[in-house]
Amino acid sequence: MNKFERIKAALNFEEVDQIPVNLWMHLSAVDQNPKSLALAQVEYARKYNFDFIKLMPFGLYCVEDWGVEVEYFSQVNKPPVVKKYAIEKVEDWAKLEVLPPIYGTYGKQLQLTKYVAAEVKNEIPFVQTIFSPLTVARKLGGDRLILDMKENPDLVKAALEIITETTINFVKANIDIGIDGFFFATQCATTDFMTKEEYEEFGVPYDLKVIESYHDKTFFNIAHMHGNNIMFDTISKYPVNCLNWHDRWSSPTIAEARKLTDKCILGGMREVPYYDTNKNFIKNSLLIDGTIPEIEEHILEAINEAEGKGIILGPGCVASQNIPEKNIYAVRRSVVQYVPQTLV
Repeated sequence: MNKFERIKAALNFEEVDQIPVNLWMHLSAVDQNPKSLALAQVEYARKYNFDFIKLMPFGLYCVEDWGVEVEYFSQVNKPPVVKKYAIEKVEDWAKLEVLPPIYGTYGKQLQLTKYVAAEVKNEIPFVQTIFSPLTVARKLGGDRLILDMKENPDLVKAALEIITETTINFVKANIDIGIDGFFFATQCATTDFMTKEEYEEFGVPYDLKVIESYHDKTFFNIAHMHGNNIMFDTISKYPVNCLNWHDRWSSPTIAEARKLTDKCILGGMREVPYYDTNKNFIKNSLLIDGTIPEIEEHILEAINEAEGKGIILGPGCVASQNIPEKNIYAVRRSVVQYVPQTLV
């Protein structure tokens, strides 16, 4: 099987010659130059023979053009951070305007897509990372978003429409270049941040507008649910064909998810450290400090939970850039060594 065939088979719960895998991480030392980032991502994917590329634009790319002030470090494991939010009072939501995808920071991520497409088209599937409109709003204003939703819901909804249209512009431009799918990330669909009723009102309608702009035009479409206490029942019903969340430390487990959805699961690797019930640090992720046998057992557990079908191995979110090379190879070797029971 080539990588396209393998991914498509996994998405359709068909037999694969080996479980597809990727271990994505931010490359914060080079992610401010789209060509440098593109070449680094392609080199990384080829070196470890990963089955797809998840483009890794820095997480604030979607808000800088609207006025968020960003501090850059261009260092390993030190991603950009917000210096000043664009939304400082509720009236600021009215200042947003629809943006084209070809200028500013959005334009840089479109260049990233072009550079990767030129390198790997028809060799490795690649997906672009986009954020839900409500997540973008949260990045624009921080957690004051919840208060503004209550104080002036119509103003916030008007802003969400603008964010949605801008995101769709970016989506369409990526499709024109030849992207194979989208990694749609929501960081708000958790009851730790808002109620399900609030998300149904301020999240779902705008999420669906974005996803419906591409779901039948690209073949590899992932919904990522970030955080703990996620609204799995809501997001899993979106018109995507693959789901990603922190399955190794947040509910549901892969086995539980199998009873809740018939969609392919992207996950199985714990990317974060271990903590006790009081949130005190115990130890690093197995990906960083684990032995090769421990990592292989970790991967095998996930594959077996999914019964060897309808699964693509990956982290629950971005992995650390401190993972030793030997452990990345261990992840890759684990899926090669796995033999489906039907072939035994």
